[in-house]
Amino acid sequence: MPGSKEILKKALELPPSEKAQLIDKLLSSLDKPDRDIDELWAKEAEDRIDAYEKEKLRALSIKEVLAKYR
Repeated sequence: MPGSKEILKKALELPPSEKAQLIDKLLSSLDKPDRDIDELWAKEAEDRIDAYEKEKLRALSIKEVLAKYR
C-alpha cells in the first residue's frame, strides 16, 4: 500500500477539478455526524430566535458586521 507521501505526490499531479473532488471526499470523510453536537446547535439556534423575538437580541445588517472588521 502506498504511503501518504506517495499519495500526495500523485494527487498533486491531478488536474484541478480532480484535486477539488479528492479534497471534498477527504474532508467529508472527517465530518462524522454527532447527535449531541447537533442537538446543542439546534438548542442554540432556538434560544437565539427566542431572544430575538423577545427583543433581547437585535439583528445586525451585513454592513454593520463588516464595518466591525475594517
